[in-house]
Amino acid sequence: MSKGTIGVTTENIFPVIKKFLYSDHEIFLREMVSNAVDATQKLKTFASIGEFKGEMGDVTVEVKVDKEAKTLTISDRGIGLTMEELDKYINQIAFSGANDFLEKYEKDANAIIGHFGLGFYSSFMVSEKVEIISKSFREGAKAVHWTCDGSPEYTLDETDKTDRGTDIILHIDKDNEEFLEKTRVETLLKKYCSFLAVPVAFGKKTEWKDGKEIDTDEPNVINDSEPLWTRKPSELTDQDYKDFYKKLYPMSDDPLFWIHLNVDFPFHLTGILYFPKVKTNFDLQKNKIQLYCNQVYVTDSVEGIVPEFLTLLHGMIDSPDIPLNVSRSYLQSDSNVKKISTYITKKVSDRLQSIFKKDRPEFESKWNDLKIFINYGMLTQEDFYDKAKNYALFIDTEGKKYTYEEYRTLIAAEQTDKNDKVVYLYSTNPEEQFAYIEAAKAKGYNVLVLDGQLDTALVGMLEQKIEKSSFVRVDGDTVDKLIAKNDDNAEQLEAGKAAILTQAFQGLVPKIEKCEFTVSTSSLGAEGTPIIITQSEYMRRMKEMANIQQGMSFYGEMPDMFNLVLNSDHKLVQGVLEDLESACGNELSELDKQIDDAQKVVSTLRDAQKDKKADEIPQNEKDDLEQAEKNVTELQDKKREDINKAVVDNEVVKQLIDLALLQNGMLKGESLSNFIKRSVSLI
Repeated sequence: MSKGTIGVTTENIFPVIKKFLYSDHEIFLREMVSNAVDATQKLKTFASIGEFKGEMGDVTVEVKVDKEAKTLTISDRGIGLTMEELDKYINQIAFSGANDFLEKYEKDANAIIGHFGLGFYSSFMVSEKVEIISKSFREGAKAVHWTCDGSPEYTLDETDKTDRGTDIILHIDKDNEEFLEKTRVETLLKKYCSFLAVPVAFGKKTEWKDGKEIDTDEPNVINDSEPLWTRKPSELTDQDYKDFYKKLYPMSDDPLFWIHLNVDFPFHLTGILYFPKVKTNFDLQKNKIQLYCNQVYVTDSVEGIVPEFLTLLHGMIDSPDIPLNVSRSYLQSDSNVKKISTYITKKVSDRLQSIFKKDRPEFESKWNDLKIFINYGMLTQEDFYDKAKNYALFIDTEGKKYTYEEYRTLIAAEQTDKNDKVVYLYSTNPEEQFAYIEAAKAKGYNVLVLDGQLDTALVGMLEQKIEKSSFVRVDGDTVDKLIAKNDDNAEQLEAGKAAILTQAFQGLVPKIEKCEFTVSTSSLGAEGTPIIITQSEYMRRMKEMANIQQGMSFYGEMPDMFNLVLNSDHKLVQGVLEDLESACGNELSELDKQIDDAQKVVSTLRDAQKDKKADEIPQNEKDDLEQAEKNVTELQDKKREDINKAVVDNEVVKQLIDLALLQNGMLKGESLSNFIKRSVSLI
């Protein structure tokens, strides 16, 4: 028996390991089992080159829990360790420059990445004592027993062990007894070790017998040592890929399709990426790609490797060339990472392009599920847009699908405005915006459906990407103004009459929280709708962007701005105007004359003062201008009051306003109740 001190010059090494080495204590189990698998894989290598001539036999790694003894044991039948090897690889911790370890790395555990073989020491994060019982595969080797209680002191002596391999016995400390629970350990093994290259068994398989669950003699192997991504695509069927997907995501629908990654140069990368059916907010679907390193699970946070938009995919990637920190949980900056990211983007784009070209009907049938990936990619990655624009699709209100180029060709003749811009009309809700769509169709226009989660942002991007283009929602203005033409010569209502109408309707628009209305008149034809509500494309889009983009909250706080447009050609609107002119036409004419005279006085006084500095204007002249402006305001207020009094009981005006609000889903509560009562009364 011998005693010694582990080859680190500070007694603080174990507290530092516990505090800084791993972000999560549960990682220790992955490290222990991975080391056991490595030892087994090395034995296979020695056998292949003739250094080991014995029988491999069963090489299953076993994990056992003894709750009573408070131990967790990981056993393998790999290469084992001689006393000299144990002293080299365990006692002399594989630090380069161990003397200055604390000084260099205490504040930056990430800097340790890839430099040190510290996996075994993760066991001390959960153990009060660790034992190693090992026997090398080499002929004549004697078994050794190593013990350490977490201090730099250890014991090392010979022991009895008949079979090659290593048993690591963790004496779990009081703070980590959760790792003595069978369900907890099995959950972690399935999380971290499901695809290790050597069988890993935890206990025995169970079966129900005589109404209770009992152990069988068959080992409970928790992993698939030959996962699908390690096999050649030519050996696999579509059903193999679907079955593997179901194994990974049991409650999911079948994937749309998949991409099998397999590259050897200039880096090593394998994996399978699945396009899932997306039904809910895309953020909820992130972190479904798992990163492996030689079949050892590392993390599901792969933003550094997989481009942002592809984090919506499911599946796994496996690469030994991705630099990781000592806990294998975080990525380091490295040229290989960028190369891998670029490769994955190209592979995905090529696959989409291939499906589109080979079987466009199939591609179109899956477009509603695919568009979130493609649109997100075009928005976030410039080089992906350049590829995807050739197979990204528009859908119109008839359900027909077009590439961007096809659609522009379709609408260019009818939907080019006087400024030579092609105007893309779109609807975000064809059912709610039905009347607006029908009005556009009557003019010979085509209307797109852009109702996706990212379409507001997509519209803004496409206006920059597609030369001489403009996107306008179909309810953004009256149909004649959606696409302004040179031949727009519709006769408009004279200003005085328009002012009477707009004030009459403005005064009866109900108060709606966070909504503001302006009223205008337009010549929309005798057969047109008497009144419609439109919303400014710019302000509406800014408010929608505020919901998904940081830094635009200012727009989100602003009220919704709507324009209530009166069709001056419609008989109901003309009837309202005639009633108002009959009721108070003479008074309004007199008021208009007085207002005109008062405004002339204001103009004269302002002209007299415009070339003078404020301190050069006599006070009496200032008072005269102030009084003149006050006269104008009072006369205008009097005109509004007269119009409001004349229209206050006008049921037609109220009904028209409520119909417009109802069509836009804005008539609620008391206003809706009053509308129903009025409708019954009018009937």
